[in-house]
Amino acid sequence: MNTPDTNTTAVKSTASPQPTNAKPAPVKGADIIVRCLERAGVDVVFGYPGGASIEIHQALTRSDRIRVIVPRHEQGEVFAAEGYARASGRPGVCLATSGPGATNLVTGIADAYMDSIPLIAVTGQVNQTMIGKTAFQEMDVVGTTMPMVKHSYLVLDINELPQVFAEAFYVATTGRPGPVLIDIPKDVQQATTIPDYPDTITLPGYRPDSWKQDIEVIKSDLDRIAEMIEAASRPVIYCGGGIISAEASDALKQFARKANIPVTTTLMGVGAIPQDDPLSLMWLGMHGTVFANYAVAHADLLLALGVRFDDRVTGKVEKFCEHGKIVHVDIDNSEFNKNRLVDIAIQADVRWVIEELIGRVSFAERKPWHDQLNHWKQQYPMSYHRLEDHIQPQMVIEELSNLTAGEAIITTGVGQHQMWTGQFYNFQKPRTYITSAGLGSMGFGLPSAIGAQVGMPDTLVVNIDGDGSFAMNIQELATTVIEQIPVKSIILNNQHLGMVMQWEDRFYDSDRGHTYIGNPSNPSRPYPDFVKIAEGYGVAGKQIHRPEEVVPALKEMIETPGPYVLDVIVPYIEHVLPMIPAGKTWRDIIVE
Repeated sequence: MNTPDTNTTAVKSTASPQPTNAKPAPVKGADIIVRCLERAGVDVVFGYPGGASIEIHQALTRSDRIRVIVPRHEQGEVFAAEGYARASGRPGVCLATSGPGATNLVTGIADAYMDSIPLIAVTGQVNQTMIGKTAFQEMDVVGTTMPMVKHSYLVLDINELPQVFAEAFYVATTGRPGPVLIDIPKDVQQATTIPDYPDTITLPGYRPDSWKQDIEVIKSDLDRIAEMIEAASRPVIYCGGGIISAEASDALKQFARKANIPVTTTLMGVGAIPQDDPLSLMWLGMHGTVFANYAVAHADLLLALGVRFDDRVTGKVEKFCEHGKIVHVDIDNSEFNKNRLVDIAIQADVRWVIEELIGRVSFAERKPWHDQLNHWKQQYPMSYHRLEDHIQPQMVIEELSNLTAGEAIITTGVGQHQMWTGQFYNFQKPRTYITSAGLGSMGFGLPSAIGAQVGMPDTLVVNIDGDGSFAMNIQELATTVIEQIPVKSIILNNQHLGMVMQWEDRFYDSDRGHTYIGNPSNPSRPYPDFVKIAEGYGVAGKQIHRPEEVVPALKEMIETPGPYVLDVIVPYIEHVLPMIPAGKTWRDIIVE
C-alpha cells in the first residue's frame, strides 16, 4: 500500500507539536516535485528560472539534497544535463519556464532522443485556465516535443505528481534510455495536497523486460550464433552506444578476447574497448578508419551489438557488409531491419547476450584474417602530415592524449574537431567521449563539459571545440566561474565552419557559401578574441600559433586551477580524412 510521505522539507512550522495520530499537513505541488526528485536520487538540477517555474525554484531552495546550477541559456542547461547523464550514467534533470524557456530545451531534448540519453525535462506551464488561449509565454511543449521523447506528461492534477515523476524516471532509464518531458501548470505547483508516493511502478503498456518471456527461444538463437562464430573465417563485432548504456564494456572485452574477434565501434560506442587494444579497429563510417571500413566490407559475419545502422556508418546501406551474415542485438525491436536487413535479430539486454555468448565460444586463431587486418592497419594508419610553421589540429589532440594517458573525459562540439578527437585521442574507457552524434548539434561542447564535470568531479574534463561551435554557447563560461566548475576548453580555431568548408572543397569547387566566420576587414587576425572574452568572464586563457607552444600550453591549461580557454590557431585548409562521401561505399573512401 502506498503511504503519504511526511519527510518533506517544504513545511516549517513553529506551532505546538501535533499529536502523533494527526494527519500530515498538506504540501504544495512545487514541494512535492522537489521531494519526488529527491526520492529519485537526484543530486543536481540544471535550471533557469522564470515566471512559470518560480514555484519549483523556490521549493528547491528548501532542499538540502539537490544542487541547482543556473546556466546562462536554457540550451546550456539541457546540454549540461545530457553531459551529466552521459558521463555518470545517471539521468540528467533540467528545469525551464514556459514558452521560450521550454522551446529553448527542444534541441537538447532531440539530441538526447537521437543518442538514447536518459533525461528528465521539467517545464513550467501557464495556469490551466489559460492553456489554449495564447496566453503570455504559453506554448504547447508537449505537442512540440512529441516526436522526440520516450514519453511526456501534462500534469493537470496535483495528486498525480508523485506517480508521474516515478514513472518518468522509470521510463527514461529502462529499456532504451531517452528523454521524458513533464509539463506542469503553475496552479498545479501552487495547489496543496497530502502526497501519496508510490513504492513500485507498474506500467502495463510499457514492458522493457518483455524479452525475458522468450528467454529459451533467445538461448536457442544464441546457440546458433555461437555455431556461426565458430564457422566464421572473418568475423567482426560492430558495437555502439547500446554497449555504453548497458554497462557492457567489460563483457564485450572479455567476449572479444575469448573468441578473438576484432571490434569496431560507432562514435557513440567509442571507449567500449580501448582504442589501442590489439583487437580494436577503432571506429568506422564516414570518417572512421580505413581498416575498420575494409574489415566490415570483407566480413563473413557481423555481430551488430547495440547499434542502429546509422547512415554515417553504413554509407550506401545495401552495400554495408554486403556478403556477410549479420546478427543484430538490441533492446529496441523497432531497430530491426529498419535500415539494414539482418539474418538474426535478438531483442534483449545486450550485456546479458554477450555474457551468455562468452560461455558458448572458444578461442579461434583465424591467422589469415588477423594478418589481413594488420596489413590494412599498417597500410592505412590514422596519421597526418606535420607542418613546421603551423599547428596541426590532430597534433593538439594527440599531445593532449599523451599528457592525460587517454584517461580524461572529452566533450566536443560538432564539426572537424569532433572527428579529429575521435581519431587521435586514445580513449581507454566508456563514458569518456561525450559528443552530439545523432543530431550533430553545434554548441554542445562547453555545456556538456559542465554537466560531465559536475557528474564526475574528480576527473579532468576537457572540451575540444571549434570556433563556430564554441561561440554558440560561449555564455556558459559564466556558469563555470560562478559554479566553480573547472572545465578546460581547447578551441581549434580555423576561422571557418570547417566541416562545411571541407565539403565545399571536395564537392563544390571550393566555392565559399558563407563558411568564413572571421573578420573580412582584417582576415590575418583571428576574430573574435576568445581569450579576451574568457577574461571578461573571469576565465584564464591563452592563444597559441606555433607547434612548439602546444605541449607547454596544454600543460599550463591542465595545471591551472579552475576553468581555462586555450585558443589554438590552426590552418583552415586541413581536411578530416579518411572520408567516405555521403551515400557512397567503402570502395569510394578518400585517403589523400
